[in-house]
Amino acid sequence: MTVTIHVPGVLRACCAGASEIILSTPSVRNALEQLERSQPALYRSVCDETGAVRRHVNLFVNTSDVRDLDGLDTALVPGDMVTILPAVSGG
Repeated sequence: MTVTIHVPGVLRACCAGASEIILSTPSVRNALEQLERSQPALYRSVCDETGAVRRHVNLFVNTSDVRDLDGLDTALVPGDMVTILPAVSGG
């Protein structure tokens, strides 16, 4: 089963410029574990040292925030798109 991880422009330097990463994974948690091994800089931008998603980062499965689903245990099906969306601020 393959899912697509969409990497926003601001984080692409963490994964050699890739805008998408294709993974075979059954859940959001497993996707993050795979990113920790294959894209450690990207993983550190998304998760803190305890493995929790950083407060300023949102993860979406298709159009739903994982916080509104089953969190990191949200199941994925073939064709799902996981979007990493860091908060944007300015002044």
